[in-house]
Amino acid sequence: MKTSYVYIVTNKYRTTLYVGMTSNLSKRITQHANGEGSIFTKKYNLTDLIYYEDFLDINQAIVREKQLKNWKREWKMDLIKTKNPKLETIKLLG
Repeated sequence: MKTSYVYIVTNKYRTTLYVGMTSNLSKRITQHANGEGSIFTKKYNLTDLIYYEDFLDINQAIVREKQLKNWKREWKMDLIKTKNPKLETIKLLG
């Protein structure tokens, strides 16, 4: 079964958050860094991966993405800080 990811990217000032979903996290983050694939992330220069979750069931990932997109910013920040308290950019291998 293929792994799916729900992720959050932001800009260098951490002022705007974007929640997305993909089956290839490394490729998707590269696309964001190159200004490809999302008008919103390009407009706000959202290139820094600060949080992600992995799922073996794509349907669970879709549900989680929708859930997080409906969350308030404060809730998202609290979630991010559980795994990344300093809001550092996560570097992916590969």
